[in-house]
Order: sequence, then C-alpha cells, then structure tokens
Amino acid sequence: MLKNYNKIGVVIDPSYMNHDTGPGHPESSKRLTAVKEALEDLSDVIVEIEPRKASREELLLVHSPSYVDRILKMETSDIKMLDPDTAFSPGSKEAALKAVGGVLAAVDKVVTGPIRRVFCAVRPPGHHAERDRAMGFCIFNNIAIAAAYSLGKSDIVRAAIVDWDLHHGNGTQSAFYDSKDVLYVSLHQYPCYPGTGSSMERGEGEGRGFTVNIPMSPGSGVDEYRRAFGTTVIPAVDQFRPDLIFISAGFDAHRDDPLGNIYLTTEYFGEMTAQLKGLSDKHCGGRMISVLEGGYNTEALKESVKIHIRELAGK
Repeated sequence: MLKNYNKIGVVIDPSYMNHDTGPGHPESSKRLTAVKEALEDLSDVIVEIEPRKASREELLLVHSPSYVDRILKMETSDIKMLDPDTAFSPGSKEAALKAVGGVLAAVDKVVTGPIRRVFCAVRPPGHHAERDRAMGFCIFNNIAIAAAYSLGKSDIVRAAIVDWDLHHGNGTQSAFYDSKDVLYVSLHQYPCYPGTGSSMERGEGEGRGFTVNIPMSPGSGVDEYRRAFGTTVIPAVDQFRPDLIFISAGFDAHRDDPLGNIYLTTEYFGEMTAQLKGLSDKHCGGRMISVLEGGYNTEALKESVKIHIRELAGK
C-alpha cells in the first residue's frame, strides 16, 4: 500500500498514440500503452497535466529555423522517414509539438507549484534530435528545449540533465556543449548508437567541464552503474548545485530490453531515481522533471516506470 506519498504530475495525451512509426518499429504506441498500464496502479499518487503545443519560437530555443519550418510545413497521408530510423506519419506533427509542449507545461507547473516533480510520458522521444535534423526515433529534442525554456523562469539559473538512456543523447549534448548554465551527464552503452559520448567529450568554451560522459561497457550492470553514480554522477550534480533537475528517463538499459547489452534491474531504476530525488531536495526545493526516452520491452518498461514514479512520489 502506498503511504506518505506526494502527488506527482504526469503528462500524457492521446495525441502521443497517433505518432505511427509503422509495423515492426521498436518505438511504437505499444510503449505508451504499457506506461498507461503502470499509471493505472498509481492513480492515487498522480495528477495529470494537460500538454499544449509548443510554439515555433519555443522550438527555436534548440532547433534551427530551417529545420523547424520544414517539420511545421510537412504534410503526409502515409508514413515518411525523416532518417533511416525516424518515422513521420499523419499524427506525428501534433504528437511532436505536444511532446515538447508537455515538458514545457511540466516546467511551468514545477516553477509555480505546488507540484514539485513531474513524469512526462511523451512520444516521440527527443534526446537524439539535433539542431537541424531528426535522428534516432526523435523529431524535436523535448528535454533540451525544456531545459533552455526553464532558464530564467523564477529562480532557475542552472539546470542539470541526467541521461540514463542506453544510448548517448547526442542532440542534448550538442545543444548545451558551450553552456555553463546546463550540466549534461550521460551514462550510456559505448560503443553503441549513435557513436558519440566518449569521456573526452567534455564541452567547449564556457561549457568546458559541464558535459560529463560516462561510457559503460557492454555487459555492465547494477554494480558498474552504482559505482559510476557514486563516483561521478552524484558528485557532478552536487557540485553544480542546479535549481532544477531533468532526467532523460530511457528504460532501454534494462536487462530485458532488446536493443542493448546493459543489464540493469527494474529495482535499480528506482535506486537511481531516489538518489537524484535526494539531490533535488537538497538543491532544487524538490523540483525534478523526468522525460520518457527509450525502453522497448513493454513489460520491463511498465514495471520500471512504476517503480520510477513511486520513488519520485515518496517522501
């Protein structure tokens, strides 16, 4: 039984189901069905937040005008491929705009309160999307746009993004590579798609040192991740003292996921969540926004999301 839990905001919308990636694609609407099943078991601790469509100006916080206008003008009656992995269907434009807008709505909620933590069950995912191109199932970079949007809101002058997706968030890294205002920390299988994320990639200019990549060897599991969290992730975020923490919450580093060779347990996603929640309580007044990225075994995704939200909600 769930006791002494705070209410957690959840962003979810029917439009996310209408992003059709075609038969056999791993990033399908079945993923969101699994998340919705997890949420049904947590109805007493969640409150839904209605997303809105992101504006062109908000998309330009990260993406180039030419790319944004290309996507906004796209119309299709079937499925087109924006890159070898990234589909665009009749429902994709609205889903992508509301995926970004949902995370922006989460920022507004945690800034104004009383909700302090939000899980954004959005699709398409975002962390691979570059300034001027779709990539790796991602159309717009949901979390990067939200982090840029958050800066200057209320008392938020520094934001941290911790990305535990199996794959390196190349698009998010690129968005803040020269910024001292956003700390980007990524644990990811290496080598693996998209090929970026070596430990030598540490930022440039004013952003030097504010990109922290922790490449994890294929076959790594809880022991290796726990060591990396203790020696690198937690100290980096603690030293940065962010005003808001974002999580790129990919669950494809689960041991049952078909796309990688990292072997985390369902329970360990809860442990990582709890550690970051402790930092958010210490530095951010508890403010934390988690954004769904990968996770392609639907049963593992459902159970991992469930424990993730329980830890977000726990006092």
